[in-house]
Amino acid sequence: VFGKDINLILVLRNLSSDRKSVRVDMSASTILYTRRAVAEILKAATSVELGPQQGKHIRVKIPYTHYGKHLTTDKRILVTALCEVMRTHGLKLLVEKTIILEDTNIIIKLPQRVVVNKAVSLEISYANPLPEPVSRCVLLVTLMNQQVKINLARLAPRERSKIYFEFTPRRAGPLQLQVDFSCDKFSHVKGFVTIAVAPA
Repeated sequence: VFGKDINLILVLRNLSSDRKSVRVDMSASTILYTRRAVAEILKAATSVELGPQQGKHIRVKIPYTHYGKHLTTDKRILVTALCEVMRTHGLKLLVEKTIILEDTNIIIKLPQRVVVNKAVSLEISYANPLPEPVSRCVLLVTLMNQQVKINLARLAPRERSKIYFEFTPRRAGPLQLQVDFSCDKFSHVKGFVTIAVAPA
């Protein structure tokens, strides 16, 4: 989840009946959706001895403090592990994993029944998932082809807050509400919901 440390496990297993010595070079970079690297955030190397048919786990931790300021709006991190079996004329295996960090910031609560030409009040809750405060918080609400910009107070680390948004639907049928939350440390965290508007 965005704002938290990332914990990974690389599993190595020796499928042969011989003892193996493996060198593992690990790296991680923030990337764009095109896989173009933005910034390297982790570089580590280790060696592992594996007995016949033995498996071992290598734990990798990427703290938020390493990736936070380098993350793009795509919220993607590419982790690679180059595993080289020693004394086998350069036998190598490359393992890759793309991590897409989830946002759990926006929660939209609707009343049980929404009716044409009757005022509706929605609860929109938003959060700062980071271990540091954020300021210049803005909520952009898009509904019925109109956008409303709402300036919000700063949020303390891990703080959740909420606002109430009122509107009156003018026609029956499905209506899509989209919320976009931005601040000085991250931008374009989105939430949306489809509202079923009943006839009067």
